[in-house]
Amino acid sequence: MKIGFIGLGNVGGKLAMSLLRNKFDLNVNDLDKKLCKEFEKKGAKVANSIKDLTIKSDLIITCLPSPKISSEIMEKNDGILAGLSPNKIWLEMSTTDESEVIRLGQMVKDRGAVPLDGPVSGGCHRAETGNIAIFVGGDRNGFDQILPALTVMGRKILHTGKLGSASVLKVITNYLASVHLAALGEAWSVAKKSNLDLNKTYKGIAVSSGNSFVHETESQVILNGSYNINFTMDLVEKDMNLFNELSKKLDLDLEISPFVLDIFKDAKDKFGSRAWSSMVVKRLEDKFKINFRASGYPEELVDEDPEKKGYEI
Repeated sequence: MKIGFIGLGNVGGKLAMSLLRNKFDLNVNDLDKKLCKEFEKKGAKVANSIKDLTIKSDLIITCLPSPKISSEIMEKNDGILAGLSPNKIWLEMSTTDESEVIRLGQMVKDRGAVPLDGPVSGGCHRAETGNIAIFVGGDRNGFDQILPALTVMGRKILHTGKLGSASVLKVITNYLASVHLAALGEAWSVAKKSNLDLNKTYKGIAVSSGNSFVHETESQVILNGSYNINFTMDLVEKDMNLFNELSKKLDLDLEISPFVLDIFKDAKDKFGSRAWSSMVVKRLEDKFKINFRASGYPEELVDEDPEKKGYEI
């Protein structure tokens, strides 16, 4: 299977590297030509254009920062749609809007090709080792065809149903992660002001009913003080907006999500759009003139699980 991969950023670059590490025939494209050169040195081909990459690939993967950029890559004159032909597969691994992936998916179908949406969840450290989770929506036969590629990019692979269903599930999980992160800021504030041992607090939360994936991962870089979670404020805002817009389309007047979105907007205004998203807790550190530092925690998360071939759950 020849694979074309577009978008070599924080997540996409790690997913693409897993494909290359596992000997897939890989053709890449990114606006950052330095990233392309790095892949070329390791054995990947570099496409002259998106259209050329599409023509030469059986599976075309996009992993991009926003629905707007994905649409541009798909629809421009020398984009993916211009190079698609029957039986090719497009896999949208960006976190995107359900209605947009369905709209683009119909254009893919009109050309006799197969559209799938396949966002990932579990953190950049797990993307690096091929141990991240992948949700995939769309045609079951198309899913089965690309499963060998999915099982080297991710550990647990879930076929979620129709096209767009994976994107909905992804924004739900990102919403929950954002809520947990905002709540951690308050939890650490109370722990600090109560003069609790923060190492013991970390362990206590981790074995309690209050535990979460976000605590087990992001609390570590918060306690270290690096806040380096490899995910930025602007991306949280984008994902939260996707969730809130979806709730409005469904005529759901939600209570928590608009409030949490305002918290992250305030953090983005204070620390910048490219600040690490876990710095949302620093709002409270600054407000209360405290810090959440403790010894023994990493500056950046590393997945200590060995790389293993993934499987469908």
